Amino acid sequence: MTRRIRVLAAAALATALLVTAGCSGSDDSEGDGGSKALDKVTYLTGFGTGGHDAFAWVAKDKGFFTEAGLDVTIQPGAPATNNQGLLSGKAQFTYSDVTQLMIQTGKGQISEMRVIAAVHQSTLVAIFAPPGSGVTKPTDLEGKKVGVAQGSITKTLLPAYGKLAGFDASKLQFVEATPQTLVGLLVGKKVDVLSTFVITRNTVETITKQQMTVLPLTDYLRDLLGTGLTTTAKYAADNPDIVKRFKDAAMKGLKYTVENPEEAAKIMKANNPNVQEQGAAAEIKLMTPYVTSAPGGVVGALDEQRAARAIAILQGAELIPAGLTPDKVIDFSIAPKA
Repeated sequence: MTRRIRVLAAAALATALLVTAGCSGSDDSEGDGGSKALDKVTYLTGFGTGGHDAFAWVAKDKGFFTEAGLDVTIQPGAPATNNQGLLSGKAQFTYSDVTQLMIQTGKGQISEMRVIAAVHQSTLVAIFAPPGSGVTKPTDLEGKKVGVAQGSITKTLLPAYGKLAGFDASKLQFVEATPQTLVGLLVGKKVDVLSTFVITRNTVETITKQQMTVLPLTDYLRDLLGTGLTTTAKYAADNPDIVKRFKDAAMKGLKYTVENPEEAAKIMKANNPNVQEQGAAAEIKLMTPYVTSAPGGVVGALDEQRAARAIAILQGAELIPAGLTPDKVIDFSIAPKA
């Protein structure tokens, strides 16, 4: 009996060792794949928490980031602070106004920012004028108070816009606010008109309870690029795999967002209780043509010739000196191709 017990014990021990070895091998294998620790990165939204930023939360909620091996923290951002957030290493990605980056890079104000995918193919900047403003056409803007987001490109572009549209933009008065409080400038009658994304029309009209006259800057400043997913040149050089995985997952989220606006708006609302769900869905629908007009229909694609034309417009408007090339702002080795 004793010998039988010893034999059974030895067999049990051998089985346990085999199981342990098997589990160990499985863990090592998964460590190279499925259960490998996720790479942690932080994404700053481009402009607060509007429907235009829904794609990031969609990519996280639908598991696109996780599938790409990423643990992404999403934080509300703003044009005035996002670049510094990336340059300081507090965040690794944001989305930026590509035209703004071209101007800043062309003037030598920055050199490290790189766009890795388009979010919106054309600039979204527009003027919103309520009925009582007396503004129904661009020439009516002269001498008006204009509400703008801190750090936005509006103040930079309006002189060129005014020159082409026939009014003196130097006579405009600017009042700045954060993205979250921008519409409140109109509600509080602190400004005559507002400059913000053209796709936010439904949100602005819902909050102000007024129908707006909308003057898109693209009526006169054609071929300017819109917003783009952005990182720094150094981070892209040091972490090319992470950057490509993030770009692919974010663009998958962007495509899903414009194809499912109501669901995307619900995801936005679930993660940001202050978001007005109906307004977010309307915003996503309005931005869809700016996303799907990508070269070759490839969401996020950037065309080097188009970028060169945008630079030429900025140079012609005397907003930047000669010498800027597209590759100083856009990383075409990472950006989706048509």
